[in-house]
Amino acid sequence: MALGKYSRVDGKKTSSSYWSTAIILVFVALCLVGVWMITSSSLGPPQSGDLQDNRDEFKDQVTDMRQAPIGNDYVQQFEDNNGDLSEDATKNDQSQSGNNDSQDRSTQNPAEDNQEEKAAEESAENDLQSENTPKIGNESLKEDEGSKPEKANDVQPKQNQDFSSSNSKTTEEGSIKDNKSNTDENISEGKDQNNVDEKTTEVKVDETKVQSPGAQPELLNETNIQNSLLTQAKETNNEKEQGSTESNNVVQSKYKWKRCNVTSGSDYIPCLDNYEAIKHLKTTKHYEHRERHCPEDPPTCLVSLPEGYKKSIDWPTSREKIWYNNVPHTKLAEVKGHQNWVKMSGDYLTFPGGGTQFKNGALHYIDFIQQSVPDIAWGRQSRVVLDVGCGVASFGGFLFERDVITMSLAPKDEHEAQVQFALERGIPALSAVMGTKRLPFPARAFDVVHCARCRVPWHIEGGKLLLELNRLLRPGGYFVWSATPVYEKLEEDVQIWEAMKKLTNAMCWELVSKTKDRLNGVGIAIYQKPSSNECYEQRSEPEPALCYDSDDPNAAWNVPFQPCINKVPVDATVQGSQWPQRWPARLTKPPYWLLSSQIGFYGKPEPEDFTADFEHWKSDVSMSYISGMGINWSSVRNVMDMRAVYGGFAAALRDLNVWVMNVVPIDSPDTLPIIYERGLFGIYHDWCESFSTYPRSYDLLHADHIFSRIKKKCNLMALVAEADRILRPYGKLIVRDHDDVISELESIFKSMRWDIRFAFSKDKEGILSVQKGMWRPTEVETVTYAISNKPLN
Repeated sequence: MALGKYSRVDGKKTSSSYWSTAIILVFVALCLVGVWMITSSSLGPPQSGDLQDNRDEFKDQVTDMRQAPIGNDYVQQFEDNNGDLSEDATKNDQSQSGNNDSQDRSTQNPAEDNQEEKAAEESAENDLQSENTPKIGNESLKEDEGSKPEKANDVQPKQNQDFSSSNSKTTEEGSIKDNKSNTDENISEGKDQNNVDEKTTEVKVDETKVQSPGAQPELLNETNIQNSLLTQAKETNNEKEQGSTESNNVVQSKYKWKRCNVTSGSDYIPCLDNYEAIKHLKTTKHYEHRERHCPEDPPTCLVSLPEGYKKSIDWPTSREKIWYNNVPHTKLAEVKGHQNWVKMSGDYLTFPGGGTQFKNGALHYIDFIQQSVPDIAWGRQSRVVLDVGCGVASFGGFLFERDVITMSLAPKDEHEAQVQFALERGIPALSAVMGTKRLPFPARAFDVVHCARCRVPWHIEGGKLLLELNRLLRPGGYFVWSATPVYEKLEEDVQIWEAMKKLTNAMCWELVSKTKDRLNGVGIAIYQKPSSNECYEQRSEPEPALCYDSDDPNAAWNVPFQPCINKVPVDATVQGSQWPQRWPARLTKPPYWLLSSQIGFYGKPEPEDFTADFEHWKSDVSMSYISGMGINWSSVRNVMDMRAVYGGFAAALRDLNVWVMNVVPIDSPDTLPIIYERGLFGIYHDWCESFSTYPRSYDLLHADHIFSRIKKKCNLMALVAEADRILRPYGKLIVRDHDDVISELESIFKSMRWDIRFAFSKDKEGILSVQKGMWRPTEVETVTYAISNKPLN
């Protein structure tokens, strides 16, 4: 009817047009009658929105599977940019990436999916392209509509249902441009529906590595150096690339794993359980047998699990109780139960919060210290504490409530499993002893050093152990000593107190408080280290001697104790000459001694370098790590950054309920003093050796370009085995590295039955997120140097 009414030629109606109109009307009427007869016999009228809704739902699923909601901004999070890209550069990267998607997909290797799945996915891609939805390179993700695979090395990818929340967050921050707003809304609507258990929220990217086009964002100079090192090792690239595309059967035959047969069993620490080396020690007078003695060839076997091991209890409940089967030791409960260290309670070990010097609870003891010396000001003036001879670390565990972090320190097996108890509880701790070598921390690092009946003979041999604390203590910092010589009148205690009084006077430490805690019935002496050299210059006797100017107090890796006093820095541009800003301001502001005239780790002036690093990690963590890795952060407590640089990763995690052990490798620039200055803590370490911690210590390891470096220095497989030893079952490992290393590691982790939760690469850089399982090999390897003929004590 409409066509006939408005049919015009030169704007005039003709007689023939009336006949045409009549014929058309009759034809249309007959068609309408036929349609009415057909539809009237159906069960009901069709819902006009059903087809479109189903199409939109399918598009949403494929968008989620292909990570489209993440956008090109998400791709950039995995590159070592400095966090301060210009807006124009970001826009250019996004636009070019979107324009070149079709070219990338044309070069993609075909997956081994069935044809129906391919056709459905290609159809969905066309639909998404018609609505200008951005893609990420030539990656190929597919949804697993079945149940979770039984084995972690199953190559079937899974949908990351957490990406909906990641997309919502990045959209709010303005990181994803308008051309994907429709898709963002669709995904956000399904956010609650996709909020399922962590075990089912997994992402796996096809092993064909993604090479996303677009403008290259500014990379940190350190990354550029790494890329040049990568090209020097091109002769190994082909082998690595081949390993990344092998089938699981081939992978499992390529990497053979065995279980460690060692005397210490599931508590094995290679550098502390080297009985062959200990057997040949000339003396153990200075606890040499408790120091590190690393094997020349680190083990590549996997440490067994305790029988009945269960997933660790989450913090903060873990501070009060842990599974007995996870740390099946009862000696401390028997010996120290009356002091409220630890007690047995059914399937649990419980921790009432007491200690030898604070049987009635750590919080009262902590507050009593501050009442004695208000300037300690927990959590404001005093932020970083060293607890020597920590027991089960309840002191450090309750200092968290005062916004203080504590490095708890104790030797392995001196009190059975004390450090292991601390770590299982979610409290920072390290197995170490004050024997003959400096502790692996920088000088002037700790605001407070604490010793409660720590059994360290501070006064002997010229006070060399107390001089080591002097090296570690910040000028103006405090030494809190709670021990029987402070308040008991036995002859031995009186002699020790007199020796300590003489020694501390010679060291120019001021006794600012000596009080008695009536509730716990103990005395506490609190000393303060001088903040100038005036006292040293006025001493009548030059003992202990001042260190030579050539002595570097920050040199701490395998350096023998130096029985001397390092002068207090007086130059305002030297670390330690001033007290840091109060917490939390010290976390984000560059330290006063970083100079614009000096070049930082990434090639910029030091203050700019520090700020760029922090902004980089703050952006990555908020936009990628929190919701884009398939990680349930509520189950993460103990974190290690294996290559920390300025501690930016740890600083970005500040709002989470975690603590971070920042590791600065010994062959990297020494940035550990900066980490302590900003109110964080860490340690020096050589990753060609085992770390001084118990197995199953950490919930998450973060490895930023550490595996590629170790691959050039020593045994990559030994570092993989060490990561397995340190990480708890169900713990996560995030690796950022060159894409050939990522490919190799992906194959290795599959052979260990680890779950590949996320894998991505772009411009020869990649990121891999994996989860450790409970699998242990059945075949056994005897580690001969770790077999002892004597019982452990």
